[in-house]
Amino acid sequence: MRIAVEVNGTVHVADVEPRMLLSDFLRHELGLTGTHVGCEHGVCGACTIQVDGAPTRACLMFAVQAAGRSIRTVEALADADGTLNPLQRAFHEHHALQCGFCTAGFLMTLEPFVRDHPDASEHEIRAEVAGNLCRCTGYEGIVAAVRQAAAERVADLSSVVDPA
Repeated sequence: MRIAVEVNGTVHVADVEPRMLLSDFLRHELGLTGTHVGCEHGVCGACTIQVDGAPTRACLMFAVQAAGRSIRTVEALADADGTLNPLQRAFHEHHALQCGFCTAGFLMTLEPFVRDHPDASEHEIRAEVAGNLCRCTGYEGIVAAVRQAAAERVADLSSVVDPA
């Protein structure tokens, strides 16, 4: 089947098998290997991307289901010049990653959460990441990173001057 899908701001047109998973399309057809495949059952969260702005498990979605949709992968978080997104920077500063296998899934889950919930409590942050598994970190650094990125978001929002 021929599909057209926007991935990280670029429209890609491709012929895909009807049963090709979106994770395989991103990794093998587009070369976007930041999306990792762990359990292949939607349990671990390593393959999380954003579809139309919402965190989505790429291993549970067929590429044909992405036709006409907007996909965002971890490769789109940093600026073109390599400047890290505030959440990526906070992950680095708080040692919120070790082996890195799960990191892209955490970032793609948490980036819209930080944007939409800049004042989230620790409990809310932990609830948000409950579907992402990490065998290395113990989650303390991840929670601290989210809190830092959220605090920066609040500071950025409060620095905007109301023109009225």
